Amino acid sequence: MIDFTLTSEQKDIRNMSKDFAEENLAPGVIKRDEGSIFPKKEIKMMADLGFMGMMIPEKWGGSGLDTISYVVALEEIANIELATSTIMSVNNSLVCQVLLDWGTEEQKINFLRPIAKGQKLGSYSLSEPQSGSDASNMRTFAEKNGSDYIINGTKNWVTSGHNSDFVIFFCLTEKGKGSKGITAFIIDKKTPGLHIGKKEDKLGIRASDTCELYFENCRLSEKNRIGKEGQGFLIAMNALGGGRIGIASQSIGLAQSALDKAIKYSKERKQFGNQIGSFGVIQNKLADIATNIHAGRLMVWNAAFLKDRGKNYTKESSMAKLFASTTATKAASECVQIHGGYGYMQEYGIERLMRDAKITEIYEGTSEIQKLVIARALLD
Repeated sequence: MIDFTLTSEQKDIRNMSKDFAEENLAPGVIKRDEGSIFPKKEIKMMADLGFMGMMIPEKWGGSGLDTISYVVALEEIANIELATSTIMSVNNSLVCQVLLDWGTEEQKINFLRPIAKGQKLGSYSLSEPQSGSDASNMRTFAEKNGSDYIINGTKNWVTSGHNSDFVIFFCLTEKGKGSKGITAFIIDKKTPGLHIGKKEDKLGIRASDTCELYFENCRLSEKNRIGKEGQGFLIAMNALGGGRIGIASQSIGLAQSALDKAIKYSKERKQFGNQIGSFGVIQNKLADIATNIHAGRLMVWNAAFLKDRGKNYTKESSMAKLFASTTATKAASECVQIHGGYGYMQEYGIERLMRDAKITEIYEGTSEIQKLVIARALLD
């Protein structure tokens, strides 16, 4: 039987994360959203607190914490700013985890340790312009040249692509083999032949930069290869399983923020001589949101529980992401509706929740892909 009571250490981490987010993220969140300003100072502060490599052993510069500790911290960061939590999530769930699970000793020394300690920032690049939800549909190609690879192609939707130091990316090393021809690499962004594209102008999570990467005869040593040739797709999918737990936790954080704001406003706003919270239609909305948040949070913790115990959590992480992201979008929309015209105004920060929430149903696998993953697990 799973005990969903947090330990004293986990409660301390949650409280520390909450305090940090309220004191250091909240004051500038609207300004960063308006100007698409990367939270460089705030990320450095988070690194100093151990938030950028939470699940990595202390030997490699991390905090050595379990996944439950990570998701409760991530939820509190997302409660204030989804954009910053996205940077934290990618660095932890995707970049650090791939290096921990698949990296060589040399790669862990050169890349994992500085990333986990927050001295450097990592990006993760799987998608390409033509890929969509078919992640294995790649054209970027690494041609073997002695002990090096010559890489040409384009990658897109790269989180922190402008501000990161290293990028884990996936490309073909053998054509005509589909997913079995994909290999993983890590690259320093200063490497000749790697060019950084323009920063995308996004609907939401605007403080988290996103861009394309262009490889033009980029020479990379085989020492930068992660795993063996042809293992890239397996590495990518394993990482996304853990990443989806993070996205689900982010979603719950945003949904909780929407609920908290809606409750506060429902107690303050009067219409027809009464607090709007006394109206049945408002009470029904609040009850539905709160119930879904509670259910979603338990799904996140369950997936994290399975991961920490080395059990298969693929289905559970997809279920958590599917349910939690839908909850976030619904909660944000209802929060705007409860606030009425004020919810539509940028200065109150309510409409940002709705803009931010939508990405949780898209990145690291759309809701449709999550249903496919779940169905395959059920029918296997």
